[in-house]
Amino acid sequence: MSTNRPKVEMDPVDRSMLRLLQEDGALSNAALGEQLSLSVTPCWRRRKLLEDQGVITGYQANIDRRAIGLNLLAFVHVRFHIHSDKTADNFEAVIRSRPEVLSCHKITGDADYILQVVAHDLDSYGDFVERVLRKQAGIASIQSSLALREVKFSSRFPIPDGD
Repeated sequence: MSTNRPKVEMDPVDRSMLRLLQEDGALSNAALGEQLSLSVTPCWRRRKLLEDQGVITGYQANIDRRAIGLNLLAFVHVRFHIHSDKTADNFEAVIRSRPEVLSCHKITGDADYILQVVAHDLDSYGDFVERVLRKQAGIASIQSSLALREVKFSSRFPIPDGD
């Protein structure tokens, strides 16, 4: 999987549209167009083009994890002693299938991967480590850091003003 995608050319209206949709992905084209001083059809076309180009990849509601009982947030460093494509592919396939894993990144440094994992409590997190992570071939170490307090969380990207 290539990590380098060509940058999509956007004008100030496109960037404003992205900012507004990050604030409220449920905005109708009429409401969005009104804020951008566009009629519905040009607004729809621009939005559709951003979707087709892969700039907008989907829409979702932002949920407070604690309100649904996910009180534990862990950052997990996983280090492998076997570095083969098969081992990495198998690990990544398992991790992609796990709903409690919010993100997984292959990284530089002491660990090979860092995961962001949510759980109801320490016991359910421990079950995840034992039933999922410790069962993966080639893992040398698993280091967990539990979040004591969430200072900032955002899934919104800073949209640059232009080049």
